[in-house]
Amino acid sequence: MNGRMIILLVMAAFLCLPVCAGAETSPDALYVKKVENLPEDFIFGMDVSSVLAEEASGVKYYDFNGNETDLFRLLADNGINYIRVRIWNDPFDDNGNGFGGGNCDIRTAVEIGKRVTACGMKLLVDFHYSDFWADPSKQMVPRAWKNMNISQKVTALYGFTLDCLTQLKESDVDVGMVQIGNETTGAMCGENSWGNIALLMDAGARASREIFPNAMVALHFTDPQNPDRFRGFAKEISAFEKKGLIGYDVFATSYYPFWHGSLENLSLLMTEISETYGKKVMIMETSYPYTDKDTDFSDNTVTADSWGNKPYPLTVQGQADCIRDLTDAVVNGTPACIGVCWWEGAWITVGTNSWQENHEKWEKYGSGWATSYAGVYDPEDAGKYYGGSSWDNQAFFDQEGKPLESLKVFQLMREGSGAETSEDTGNTEGQEMLGTDSELHESAEEINYIEDYSFEEGGREWVFKDRKHTQELFVEDKPQDSLTGTKHAHFWSSAQNSVEFTLEQTLKNLPGGKFRLSVSMMGGDCGETDIYAYVKIDGKEITRSDQIPITGWPNWNTGIIPEFEHPAGSTVTVGIYVKCQGTGNGAWGKIDDVMLNSVQ
Repeated sequence: MNGRMIILLVMAAFLCLPVCAGAETSPDALYVKKVENLPEDFIFGMDVSSVLAEEASGVKYYDFNGNETDLFRLLADNGINYIRVRIWNDPFDDNGNGFGGGNCDIRTAVEIGKRVTACGMKLLVDFHYSDFWADPSKQMVPRAWKNMNISQKVTALYGFTLDCLTQLKESDVDVGMVQIGNETTGAMCGENSWGNIALLMDAGARASREIFPNAMVALHFTDPQNPDRFRGFAKEISAFEKKGLIGYDVFATSYYPFWHGSLENLSLLMTEISETYGKKVMIMETSYPYTDKDTDFSDNTVTADSWGNKPYPLTVQGQADCIRDLTDAVVNGTPACIGVCWWEGAWITVGTNSWQENHEKWEKYGSGWATSYAGVYDPEDAGKYYGGSSWDNQAFFDQEGKPLESLKVFQLMREGSGAETSEDTGNTEGQEMLGTDSELHESAEEINYIEDYSFEEGGREWVFKDRKHTQELFVEDKPQDSLTGTKHAHFWSSAQNSVEFTLEQTLKNLPGGKFRLSVSMMGGDCGETDIYAYVKIDGKEITRSDQIPITGWPNWNTGIIPEFEHPAGSTVTVGIYVKCQGTGNGAWGKIDDVMLNSVQ
């Protein structure tokens, strides 16, 4: 088998369908099979933590009749009964400039909580215990707690949690669940020993019980695709529970189908944990794209060219199928599962004219994922790569704030709706079912001109060129570290400033025309990096991608050169340049899925 991948999408069935002119479709446009045995009190949650920053930036939301509406009322009317909101300790610099991502402090949570309660929903409070994003790759201590020992930090965390929840209670917010830490996979609030993490979790749980005794206390993890590691989280926490610490109710996980394995594995694993430890379980975060298109001039996290596992089409119907199948898997496969929560379902573009116009709003209102001001707290990530929403193609609204048909899925799962068709008729551009002739032609056949694009043939068409003393440079066979298949290009080195290399493939018979190049990679412990994809024509570099960040395992990032042109008969070389300072613990990384496609 050669490395050339041809993707054929059968479009003929669509050619007889009418093109929808507006934002509305008929009630039967979305097919949703009823989820049997769905409990009346099953939690259908949605995280919309960025909504106040979105609204301040001028975003408006509309109902299915085209009328401007309150987002929370629309969500409640479509089956959402919990709203999740993150709380950061102090997401502002010394001059009051917000870090972005919604600038989610307790004031934001109170305002959102009031609107949630007014619409008859409950609030799910998500404490990160950080001044900005906390996730598997970073669990940074708040600046105010930086020099505290663990005893002092426990006291501070208890007091902070108590104060925030008191403000919510005094504002008559209906809090149904309190989450202690966010995706705490072996670290939390700057601590990385389970003994200290348990003390912090216990402090948060105690404060929650004190202010909202009837609210469920949840712990939140991720990486269910690694069952042994995942079981380890539950086992560690259980050991501390036996010592009288923590006392939580819900073991929750993130589950993103493009990262976290099969639904069967998820259901079996969550059932095992609930039965072993006597806990309720929940899917705290999930999502899926309805389109491959970016709408806010800031690259999306998940596209057609990024991440290997895409179990559904990137359409409105595919998005609805994703949440329906996940709900069915946990309702009928994991009896102790109490709910599913969609992450940032309303985080859309703040403008459609230009990057510069949007950038000004992101900086002023915090409606992008990070502002430049966040560099005072997170200089290596947010301080370098600040920008807009990377999640706008996974929302339930188009770029104008009009709801997608898939928003109805939460209600429709209870009764079922529509007629199943042999082809997915979902939307990739708002609600339209068909694109232009050129779009159909582009979708019909896409050829990857790279040989051995995912290294499954051992990388025989690829050439490593080490520029320093990188200890390991080879094609590795390790499925859990691969984006596609089982193999990928691997690098590792233990010494600082020892990683610098290129990985290239030369194509001598590439037809003339315009092309798009993308390459995906992940890694860790890399410190300061200089990583980009590039193209050479007849030995001379003509273009390169933006910097490709390294954000930890299993976070794949994709470098893209959206368009370059070359004349027929020239020699084209594509490659990736990698330079890592390293943190002293060994810089490492994986490279996979190099795609070179024609641009129509």
